[in-house]
Amino acid sequence: METRKESIKAAIHQVMRIAGKYARIERMPIPVDLNVVVSTAEVHTIEAIGENDRMRGIDVAAYFGISKSAASQMVSRLIAKGFLQKKRSPSNNKEFRLTLTELGWRAFEAHDKLHGKDMTDLVTRLSAFSPSQIETVTLFLDAIGHVMDERLSEQGKE
Repeated sequence: METRKESIKAAIHQVMRIAGKYARIERMPIPVDLNVVVSTAEVHTIEAIGENDRMRGIDVAAYFGISKSAASQMVSRLIAKGFLQKKRSPSNNKEFRLTLTELGWRAFEAHDKLHGKDMTDLVTRLSAFSPSQIETVTLFLDAIGHVMDERLSEQGKE
C-alpha cells in the first residue's frame, strides 16, 4: 500500500509526463491552407485573440501567464506571418488592439475543428468522473500551478 507521499509523487509524475506530451503537441504544425501551417502555440494565441476582440499585447501575456516580452515576440511573429494585425484603439490613441486577418480567421477555424474533436473526446472521457472528483483534480492542478508561479516569480528576481 502506497503512502500519501508516494501517491502524491506518482500523481506529480503523471502531470510531468502530460506536460511533456503537451509540449510536444504545442510544437506540432496545424495546416491552415495548402502551403500554410501554424504551430499549436501560435494558434492558441490566434484563438485567444479571435475570442477576445479587445486584446492588447499585455493582455496576451496575462491570458497565458507569460512575460510581456514573450507575448510581444509571439504577436510580432504572428503579424509578420500575416495572421494578426494591430489596429489603433478608437478610445485611446496610444493603445493598439490585436485583430485577426483573413488568414488568422482561417487558422482559428482550422484549430477550432481540431480542438473540437479533442474537447469532445475529453468531455466523453471525463464525464465518468463525479463533480467532487473533478473539483479535487482542479484543486490538485491549482496547487501545482501555485508552486510553478512561485518558481517563476523567484526566477524573475534573480
